[in-house]
Amino acid sequence: MSTTGTLALPHTSPVHVSVLDGLRDRYHPGLVPHHRVDEEPLVRAREAGPEAVAASVAAVLARAVADGADAVLCTCSTIGGAVERQAAGLGSPVLRVDRAMAAEAARYDRIIVVAAPRSTVEPTVALIAEESWPGTSFIGTAVLEGAWEPFEAGDRDGYLDAVAAAVDGAPETDGSVVVLAQASMADAVGRMSTRRPVLVGPRPGLAAAAEAVAAARTRSAGARDRPEGRDPAGAAGPAGPPW
Repeated sequence: MSTTGTLALPHTSPVHVSVLDGLRDRYHPGLVPHHRVDEEPLVRAREAGPEAVAASVAAVLARAVADGADAVLCTCSTIGGAVERQAAGLGSPVLRVDRAMAAEAARYDRIIVVAAPRSTVEPTVALIAEESWPGTSFIGTAVLEGAWEPFEAGDRDGYLDAVAAAVDGAPETDGSVVVLAQASMADAVGRMSTRRPVLVGPRPGLAAAAEAVAAARTRSAGARDRPEGRDPAGAAGPAGPPW
Protein backbone atom coordinates (compact mmCIF):
# COMPACT_ATOMS: atom_id res chain seq x y z
CA MET A 1 0.00 0.00 0.00
CA SER A 2 1.34 3.42 -0.92
CA THR A 3 2.12 5.83 1.89
CA THR A 4 -0.15 8.85 1.92
CA GLY A 5 0.61 12.12 3.64
CA THR A 6 2.46 15.40 3.36
CA LEU A 7 6.25 15.66 3.32
CA ALA A 8 8.01 19.02 3.58
CA LEU A 9 11.26 19.12 1.60
CA PRO A 10 13.56 22.06 2.31
CA HIS A 11 16.30 22.23 -0.36
CA THR A 12 19.39 24.35 -0.89
CA SER A 13 19.37 23.66 -4.64
CA PRO A 14 16.54 23.35 -7.18
CA VAL A 15 18.26 20.22 -8.56
CA HIS A 16 16.94 18.22 -5.62
CA VAL A 17 13.32 18.87 -6.58
CA SER A 18 13.39 16.76 -9.75
CA VAL A 19 15.47 14.01 -8.11
CA LEU A 20 13.08 13.62 -5.17
CA ASP A 21 9.95 13.98 -7.32
CA GLY A 22 11.19 11.20 -9.60
CA LEU A 23 11.74 8.89 -6.64
CA ARG A 24 8.38 9.85 -5.14
CA ASP A 25 6.57 9.10 -8.41
CA ARG A 26 8.23 5.70 -8.68
CA TYR A 27 8.23 4.44 -5.10
CA HIS A 28 5.90 6.59 -2.97
CA PRO A 29 3.17 8.02 -5.21
CA GLY A 30 0.86 8.76 -2.28
CA LEU A 31 3.25 11.29 -0.75
CA VAL A 32 2.39 14.95 -1.28
CA PRO A 33 5.68 16.91 -1.47
CA HIS A 34 5.95 20.52 -0.35
CA HIS A 35 9.23 21.77 -1.81
CA ARG A 36 11.00 24.87 -0.54
CA VAL A 37 14.20 25.96 -2.27
CA ASP A 38 16.52 28.45 -0.58
CA GLU A 39 20.18 28.42 -1.59
CA GLU A 40 21.29 31.01 0.95
CA PRO A 41 21.67 28.65 3.98
CA LEU A 42 24.24 26.55 2.12
CA VAL A 43 26.17 29.67 1.12
CA ARG A 44 26.30 30.85 4.73
CA ALA A 45 27.09 27.38 6.08
CA ARG A 46 30.05 27.10 3.71
CA GLU A 47 31.33 30.48 4.86
CA ALA A 48 30.69 30.31 8.60
CA GLY A 49 29.77 26.71 9.44
CA PRO A 50 26.43 24.91 9.73
CA GLU A 51 25.55 26.40 13.12
CA ALA A 52 25.47 29.84 11.52
CA VAL A 53 22.15 28.91 9.92
CA ALA A 54 20.58 27.35 13.03
CA ALA A 55 18.07 30.17 13.58
CA SER A 56 16.89 30.27 9.97
CA VAL A 57 16.67 26.47 9.88
CA ALA A 58 14.53 26.48 13.03
CA ALA A 59 12.15 28.97 11.41
CA VAL A 60 11.82 26.86 8.25
CA LEU A 61 11.08 23.72 10.25
CA ALA A 62 8.52 25.46 12.44
CA ARG A 63 6.75 26.86 9.37
CA ALA A 64 6.66 23.44 7.69
CA VAL A 65 5.05 21.84 10.74
CA ALA A 66 2.62 24.74 11.16
CA ASP A 67 1.61 24.27 7.52
CA GLY A 68 0.62 20.69 8.27
CA ALA A 69 3.61 18.59 7.22
CA ASP A 70 3.48 15.03 8.57
CA ALA A 71 7.30 14.93 8.37
CA VAL A 72 10.22 17.00 7.10
CA LEU A 73 13.14 15.73 5.00
CA CYS A 74 16.18 18.00 4.60
CA THR A 75 18.08 17.25 1.39
CA CYS A 76 21.25 19.25 2.14
CA SER A 77 24.04 17.20 3.71
CA THR A 78 26.00 20.26 4.83
CA ILE A 79 23.24 21.56 7.10
CA GLY A 80 21.63 18.20 7.90
CA GLY A 81 23.11 18.04 11.40
CA ALA A 82 21.91 21.55 12.20
CA VAL A 83 18.45 20.58 10.98
CA GLU A 84 18.30 17.55 13.27
CA ARG A 85 19.45 19.61 16.25
CA GLN A 86 16.61 22.08 15.70
CA ALA A 87 13.92 19.39 15.50
CA ALA A 88 13.23 18.80 19.19
CA GLY A 89 9.75 19.73 20.31
CA LEU A 90 8.33 20.37 16.86
CA GLY A 91 5.80 17.56 17.05
CA SER A 92 6.61 16.12 13.61
CA PRO A 93 9.53 13.88 12.53
CA VAL A 94 12.49 15.70 10.99
CA LEU A 95 14.99 13.66 8.98
CA ARG A 96 18.12 14.31 6.95
CA VAL A 97 18.33 12.69 3.54
CA ASP A 98 21.71 11.05 4.13
CA ARG A 99 21.23 9.28 7.48
CA ALA A 100 19.83 6.04 6.04
CA MET A 101 22.70 6.01 3.55
CA ALA A 102 25.21 6.50 6.38
CA ALA A 103 23.75 3.55 8.28
CA GLU A 104 24.18 1.36 5.20
CA ALA A 105 27.75 2.60 4.66
CA ALA A 106 28.70 1.71 8.25
CA ARG A 107 28.29 -1.98 7.39
CA TYR A 108 31.41 -1.91 5.20
CA ASP A 109 35.06 -2.26 6.22
CA ARG A 110 36.30 0.74 4.26
CA ILE A 111 34.29 3.83 3.40
CA ILE A 112 35.30 6.53 0.93
CA VAL A 113 33.29 9.76 1.18
CA VAL A 114 33.23 11.70 -2.09
CA ALA A 115 32.23 15.36 -1.86
CA ALA A 116 32.32 18.36 -4.17
CA PRO A 117 32.26 21.34 -1.80
CA ARG A 118 34.67 20.69 1.06
CA SER A 119 32.06 21.92 3.54
CA THR A 120 30.13 18.65 3.16
CA VAL A 121 33.01 16.38 4.18
CA GLU A 122 32.98 16.95 7.93
CA PRO A 123 29.18 16.64 8.40
CA THR A 124 29.08 13.44 6.32
CA VAL A 125 32.01 11.81 8.10
CA ALA A 126 30.51 12.75 11.47
CA LEU A 127 27.17 11.24 10.45
CA ILE A 128 28.76 7.95 9.36
CA ALA A 129 30.69 7.87 12.63
CA GLU A 130 27.40 8.20 14.52
CA GLU A 131 26.04 5.19 12.65
CA SER A 132 29.22 3.12 12.95
CA TRP A 133 30.44 0.54 15.41
CA PRO A 134 33.99 -0.63 16.27
CA GLY A 135 34.09 -2.89 13.20
CA THR A 136 34.06 0.12 10.87
CA SER A 137 37.78 0.33 10.27
CA PHE A 138 38.39 3.25 7.94
CA ILE A 139 36.68 6.34 6.59
CA GLY A 140 38.58 8.15 3.84
CA THR A 141 37.58 11.27 1.95
CA ALA A 142 37.97 12.64 -1.56
CA VAL A 143 37.11 16.25 -2.37
CA LEU A 144 36.47 16.78 -6.07
CA GLU A 145 38.22 20.08 -6.58
CA GLY A 146 36.69 21.92 -9.51
CA ALA A 147 33.52 19.82 -9.69
CA TRP A 148 31.34 22.26 -7.76
CA GLU A 149 31.93 25.14 -10.17
CA PRO A 150 30.02 23.45 -13.05
CA PHE A 151 27.19 22.70 -10.64
CA GLU A 152 26.96 26.33 -9.54
CA ALA A 153 27.10 27.43 -13.18
CA GLY A 154 24.13 25.21 -14.05
CA ASP A 155 26.23 22.67 -15.99
CA ARG A 156 24.66 19.59 -14.42
CA ASP A 157 26.08 17.19 -17.03
CA GLY A 158 29.58 18.52 -16.46
CA TYR A 159 29.14 18.12 -12.72
CA LEU A 160 27.81 14.55 -12.93
CA ASP A 161 30.49 13.54 -15.43
CA ALA A 162 33.18 14.86 -13.07
CA VAL A 163 31.76 12.86 -10.17
CA ALA A 164 31.52 9.68 -12.25
CA ALA A 165 35.04 10.07 -13.64
CA ALA A 166 36.50 10.56 -10.16
CA VAL A 167 34.84 7.44 -8.77
CA ASP A 168 35.75 5.33 -11.80
CA GLY A 169 39.35 6.48 -11.64
CA ALA A 170 39.88 5.72 -7.96
CA PRO A 171 41.70 2.49 -7.04
CA GLU A 172 39.33 -0.23 -5.86
CA THR A 173 39.88 -1.95 -2.52
CA ASP A 174 38.20 -5.11 -1.30
CA GLY A 175 35.42 -4.42 1.18
CA SER A 176 35.16 -0.75 0.26
CA VAL A 177 32.11 1.36 -0.51
CA VAL A 178 31.82 4.81 -2.03
CA VAL A 179 29.50 7.31 -0.38
CA LEU A 180 28.41 10.27 -2.50
CA ALA A 181 28.00 13.04 0.03
CA GLN A 182 25.62 15.29 -1.94
CA ALA A 183 22.09 14.33 -2.95
CA SER A 184 22.82 16.21 -6.17
CA MET A 185 25.33 13.47 -7.09
CA ALA A 186 22.71 10.71 -7.25
CA ASP A 187 22.33 10.68 -11.03
CA ALA A 188 26.10 10.26 -11.48
CA VAL A 189 25.79 6.58 -10.52
CA GLY A 190 24.27 5.73 -13.89
CA ARG A 191 27.35 7.18 -15.59
CA MET A 192 29.85 5.05 -13.67
CA SER A 193 31.54 1.78 -14.61
CA THR A 194 32.99 0.95 -11.16
CA ARG A 195 32.19 -2.50 -9.77
CA ARG A 196 32.18 -1.51 -6.12
CA PRO A 197 29.04 -0.37 -4.28
CA VAL A 198 28.19 3.32 -4.55
CA LEU A 199 25.70 4.71 -2.05
CA VAL A 200 23.60 7.85 -2.46
CA GLY A 201 21.12 9.41 -0.07
CA PRO A 202 17.90 10.31 -1.90
CA ARG A 203 16.25 6.89 -2.33
CA PRO A 204 16.83 5.46 1.18
CA GLY A 205 16.32 8.91 2.68
CA LEU A 206 12.95 9.30 1.02
CA ALA A 207 11.98 5.76 2.04
CA ALA A 208 12.77 6.61 5.68
CA ALA A 209 10.73 9.80 5.37
CA ALA A 210 7.78 7.88 3.90
CA GLU A 211 7.89 5.52 6.90
CA ALA A 212 7.96 8.53 9.23
CA VAL A 213 4.95 10.04 7.45
CA ALA A 214 3.02 6.77 7.74
CA ALA A 215 3.84 6.47 11.45
CA ALA A 216 2.85 10.09 12.09
CA ARG A 217 -0.49 9.64 10.36
CA THR A 218 -1.16 6.43 12.27
CA ARG A 219 -0.51 8.24 15.56
CA SER A 220 -2.73 11.11 14.47
CA ALA A 221 -5.56 8.75 13.49
CA GLY A 222 -5.26 6.94 16.80
CA ALA A 223 -5.49 10.22 18.69
CA ARG A 224 -8.62 11.24 16.76
CA ASP A 225 -10.30 7.88 17.35
CA ARG A 226 -9.49 7.74 21.07
CA PRO A 227 -12.46 8.61 23.34
CA GLU A 228 -11.94 11.95 25.04
CA GLY A 229 -10.76 11.60 28.60
CA ARG A 230 -9.20 8.14 28.14
CA ASP A 231 -5.57 7.20 27.81
CA PRO A 232 -4.28 4.76 25.12
CA ALA A 233 -5.07 1.79 27.40
CA GLY A 234 -8.67 2.90 27.78
CA ALA A 235 -8.48 3.97 31.43
CA ALA A 236 -10.49 6.99 32.46
CA GLY A 237 -8.43 10.12 32.87
CA PRO A 238 -8.56 13.88 32.48
CA ALA A 239 -9.30 15.25 29.05
CA GLY A 240 -6.28 16.61 27.26
CA PRO A 241 -3.52 15.76 24.80
CA PRO A 242 -2.98 11.98 24.33
CA TRP A 243 0.62 11.90 25.56
